[in-house]
Amino acid sequence: MKFLGKPRSQPAAFLPLCWLFLRILQPGHSHLYNNRYAGDKVIRLIPKTEEETYTLKKIHHQFKVNMWQPSSISYVTEGTVTDVHISQNASQALLAFLQEANIQHKILIEDLQKVLENGNHLPTQRKRRSLFEYNYEVYHSLEEIQSWMHHLNKTHSGLIHLFSIGRSYEGRSLFVLKLGRKSRAYKRAVWMDCGIHAREWIGPAFCQWFVREALLTYRSDAAMRKMLKHLYFYIMPVFNVDGYHFSWTHDRFWRKTRSRNSRFHCRGVDANRNWKVKWCDEGASMHPCDDTYCGPFPESEPEVKAVANFLRKHRKHIQAYLSFHAYAQMLLYPYSYKYATIPNFSCVESAAYKAVKALRSVYGVRYRYGPASRTLYVSSGSSMDWAYKNGIPYAFAFELRDTGHFGFLLPEVLIRPTCTETMLAVKNITMHLLKKCP
Repeated sequence: MKFLGKPRSQPAAFLPLCWLFLRILQPGHSHLYNNRYAGDKVIRLIPKTEEETYTLKKIHHQFKVNMWQPSSISYVTEGTVTDVHISQNASQALLAFLQEANIQHKILIEDLQKVLENGNHLPTQRKRRSLFEYNYEVYHSLEEIQSWMHHLNKTHSGLIHLFSIGRSYEGRSLFVLKLGRKSRAYKRAVWMDCGIHAREWIGPAFCQWFVREALLTYRSDAAMRKMLKHLYFYIMPVFNVDGYHFSWTHDRFWRKTRSRNSRFHCRGVDANRNWKVKWCDEGASMHPCDDTYCGPFPESEPEVKAVANFLRKHRKHIQAYLSFHAYAQMLLYPYSYKYATIPNFSCVESAAYKAVKALRSVYGVRYRYGPASRTLYVSSGSSMDWAYKNGIPYAFAFELRDTGHFGFLLPEVLIRPTCTETMLAVKNITMHLLKKCP
């Protein structure tokens, strides 16, 4: 994959064949997912009473719905906006049931397969352009992202250093980019990870965008120059490498890791419920088939263990932990596992307020912000809480666009606006770190 300079000339006949091959292999196309989502729907339900809530929980298993928002049926209470993905076979029965029970609902996505085919991943959109002839406005497979990381390591050695912190369950390297000027021995640092949950593709797209912006603007933008001079950024574009790869090849809506369980056929653990902070308490499931399964023990997942080990080793100089998720348009900070105020609340709250304000200044997109337990829901064993508990004073989780219209299928045309506004929020938080807290 070429990123810099003119592409090598190819025989004329080679290019159409190349695109044909790409078209056949293209993740997101019916060839690959075997039309498995044809006629599937995404339905938004809002239970208005306790009774309706109870009814929804009861039918959840009966209709085998896949929770999109919130991530588990246990989070659904009166008034909770609930987005569910349901197969074509079960959708008619579910809609009839909701009508009968008078539960407020609307169809967000009429045919998932069509949205997959039309909204994302059309090979015609995938011509490389912009920095290094790499297109930052399309979603990239794991192989493409890793090639891109290796390339940057070779071509920007003054600012970038690539290293691996371990291996995933399936043996893939867990790569991290260290970004910053080698200006002095001791520097504070910011950790950023994307793609803890496999299906949230906008996360890895943002991590790549952040690196691109840093490399493109550090000479011309005083704030970026200051950030790279005074801080190191450890950036992990794809945390859950096995799950992300699987979401490209088999199941677009896969969330967890891909580890095997000796007693159950269900695979994977929620990598954001597997941390040693109130592990497997409220908001996490002990059942291996659930999307919020906490795992057999804390840090059971090699991906979680590798990141936790790295953060433990460098916690003296890592000042901020930023994790990127989707979807909900929120900026969250601790605690997630309990309703309590963090000791440095005023500093963190002020950083969040300014970040959200900066984010809104570009396209007017509104983000809610606040402690995760109150703003989203209570969840134990999260990476953000763990980072905070382990001495990282600024810990944030972004829930990027949108609020459900596209859900996990945010179209590629929205990558640029989403990343542009998020960039401002991240720069804002980073500059906040460099100042004394108000």
